[in-house]
Amino acid sequence: MDDRIFTLDEARALLPDVIEDARELIAARADLAEIALDRHVRGGSPLGGIPEMKALEARIEEIISGWTGQGIEVKGIAPVLIDFPAVLDGVSVRLCWLEGEPELAWYHRTDLGFAGRRPL
Repeated sequence: MDDRIFTLDEARALLPDVIEDARELIAARADLAEIALDRHVRGGSPLGGIPEMKALEARIEEIISGWTGQGIEVKGIAPVLIDFPAVLDGVSVRLCWLEGEPELAWYHRTDLGFAGRRPL
């Protein structure tokens, strides 16, 4: 679903589920980093080994695929940064949500990217 254009209301309606998924992704991301470091430094991790790492990677990919399947653009996972393609006042924009933000309150012109972020 590459060409979806969201209204602000549609994007905001999806945000609670996105935030819940992001919480799970963040936890998986942290566990994955911890296992990887422990395996490198100590030779093992109390959180598991390769099978657990593969499961965490698969869950992260599943979350990302769920978002992209809805037309949401994933710009990063550390931190989680997603965009909802939209049009404001006839201009192509991205409604932009960054990990830790409580609501969808920012946008940027499509051609400017994150550096052009402005409050809605």
